[in-house]
Amino acid sequence: RIDKQITLFVDPQRIQQLLSNLLENSLRYTHAPGETLVTAGHEGKLFLLTVEDSAPGVSDRQLEQLFERFYRGESSRNRDSGGAGLGLNLCRAIAEAHQGSIRAQKSEKGGLKITVTLPLESS
Repeated sequence: RIDKQITLFVDPQRIQQLLSNLLENSLRYTHAPGETLVTAGHEGKLFLLTVEDSAPGVSDRQLEQLFERFYRGESSRNRDSGGAGLGLNLCRAIAEAHQGSIRAQKSEKGGLKITVTLPLESS
């Protein structure tokens, strides 16, 4: 679900990279018949992009570490998954470079829900 009435002032290549990294991360750990749901919309003057999956969940300790450079999850989400532990760290850097933020929480689907928040107005 995407709200088509949103205008953002962003570096399109970096935002494409952010979305690509989030999707790649979700799809890497979500196996059939799982699902990945992407939503975009706004609340007030904030744009919200959410990627939510039904992959094996993460512990509370892992939630705190997900955006650290070179962090790779425990074996439940790490099974032959590859990756260097840089993707989510890069997503955080991109969000912050756009005066935004990124957070992770446990999904109601049992997996991970990552929300990127960006300002709708240029700074």
